[in-house]
Amino acid sequence: MSLKPLSSLPTNPLSIKRALISVSDKTGLPELAKSLHNSGVEIISTGGTAKMIKAEGIPVKDVSEITGFPECLDGRVKTLHPKVHGGILARTSHQPDVDELKELNITPIELVIVNLYPFKNKVSEEDVTAAEATEFIDIGGPTMIRAAAKNFAHVSILSSPSQYPAFIEELEEDMAISFDTRRNLAKDAFAHTADYDSAIANYFTTLVEEQPATQFNVSLPLSQELRYGENPHQKAAVYGNQNDFIDCFHGKQLSFNNYLDVDAALNIISDFETEEPACAIIKHTIPSGVGVADTLEEAYKKAFSTDRVSPFGGIVVVNQKLDVETAKAIDEIFTEIIIAPDFDEDTLELLTQKKNRRLIRIKKSVRGAGGSSYRSIFGGLLNQESDLIPANSDDFKVVSKRKPSEQEMKDLLFSWKVVRHIKSNAIVYAKDGRTLGIGSGQTSRVDSSEIAVAKAGKEGLDLKGSAIASDAFFPFADGVEAAAKAGARAVIQPGGSIRDEEVIQKADEYDMAMVFTGKRHFKH
Repeated sequence: MSLKPLSSLPTNPLSIKRALISVSDKTGLPELAKSLHNSGVEIISTGGTAKMIKAEGIPVKDVSEITGFPECLDGRVKTLHPKVHGGILARTSHQPDVDELKELNITPIELVIVNLYPFKNKVSEEDVTAAEATEFIDIGGPTMIRAAAKNFAHVSILSSPSQYPAFIEELEEDMAISFDTRRNLAKDAFAHTADYDSAIANYFTTLVEEQPATQFNVSLPLSQELRYGENPHQKAAVYGNQNDFIDCFHGKQLSFNNYLDVDAALNIISDFETEEPACAIIKHTIPSGVGVADTLEEAYKKAFSTDRVSPFGGIVVVNQKLDVETAKAIDEIFTEIIIAPDFDEDTLELLTQKKNRRLIRIKKSVRGAGGSSYRSIFGGLLNQESDLIPANSDDFKVVSKRKPSEQEMKDLLFSWKVVRHIKSNAIVYAKDGRTLGIGSGQTSRVDSSEIAVAKAGKEGLDLKGSAIASDAFFPFADGVEAAAKAGARAVIQPGGSIRDEEVIQKADEYDMAMVFTGKRHFKH
């Protein structure tokens, strides 16, 4: 590289004499242009941006007057010219650059105000064509943003309307822009173009149907700085668009662990969106109980009865507007977070009496949020399709001699919906729309089953006539035998073991109905 860097960057405040404005999002533009004009700044602009500034009665010079070349190719080429980029990239503290500008008759530009075509919005539209999408790939805009951000020691860059108020305040107060402000704006600018390029790259990955993508690109804005992570000594933050899905409208800020629990709650309730009233209670991302009934109050009582100890300090999520009778039942113990699609007025009056309890309104289902999930690992991350495809009993296969009764099939489907949200190895006993025993996270499927049976016994729940769900196949027949002795009369599992025939025979021996789903639901 022939270009030699400066020995150091100038850190003095920057006076703004000349600004180039070319924006797609014109929010706040009139106020900004007026401030610049009142501060004696010459304004250069393009197309629709120039028209809006002129309409405010503010003098503006079209960029074509600077370049001596008209816009061409239906506006595709406007600012890609040495008279523009020379003015942006010149190091005005470096005399050789200043001399060269004079020789080429180029005037410096100290402020660039650019935001980009809304590419993300365009490609999110249904049935958008590649021809339409590619016209929303900005070329001149990112080039100017990067040029100004690179030369932040001599140029200020505004890449978002949200930056205008603070910039106007500083300019009008100090008649200059500080080095720290310019550096921070440059950081924002590069983040903006990185996000933009990531969206384009991901669109083309989808367009060419590349599976898996040869490059993983993700760009998410800071949603919230958190007090700490899983533990107080860990720094943490949350990124993305969580506010599109939930509205935490009452109580303290959600913590790192709260977000994990809320995610688990939203995922499990998405399996009960279109059904009878349903309730799940979550503790440390694991359901301690789930229930469905004719009323939310009864559904909550069913969920609570599975484990009456764990719900203390836990999360309650329901699939319908929360009524006051259910709220009173929930309010009998300390519940950290309550999640519902909506809340009755009487319910809010009751629940908001506790200032620190979080109340969350569900704005959008996670089921329609997209098809990928990610886990960080050494050296990178793992990516997979999300396991959120609804369970469909039409895909089930009865493999036992005895077919399940209508009620047994309902219990099997219910338990199968729940078990997919339990950490492996996972076992769920259920009957009449309620979980009776849940065993999770054990290294042995037998251990998980024993825990589920023990928890049911601890709560005085009878497993006689229950259904049992296993997130993966039973590797040996003894697991089914133990379930039968515990009282289960029906089994649902993926199947696929080399000992499936032995397992089925054991089910037949105990006159159990057994269903294979053909789909495993490991959750690590």
